[in-house]
Amino acid sequence: MKILYLLFPFFLLLVQAAAEASLTPGNEDQCKQEGGFCSFLTCYHPHHIFGRCSTFIVCCRR
Repeated sequence: MKILYLLFPFFLLLVQAAAEASLTPGNEDQCKQEGGFCSFLTCYHPHHIFGRCSTFIVCCRR
C-alpha cells in the first residue's frame, strides 16, 4: 500500500504521454493534412517541430 502513492503519478504521466502522441502527426500524409511539411532532422525559423514523418524526418509547421 505504501507504494501506491508512487505508482499513481507514474500512471498519470504514462496516460498523458499516450494522449499527446496520438495528437501529433506520425507520417508524411498526416503531417501534410495538418498543414505542415517534412524536413530532415530540424526545422528552420520561423517553423517548429510539430511531429515526425519518420525516424530522422520531422514534421515542421508555423
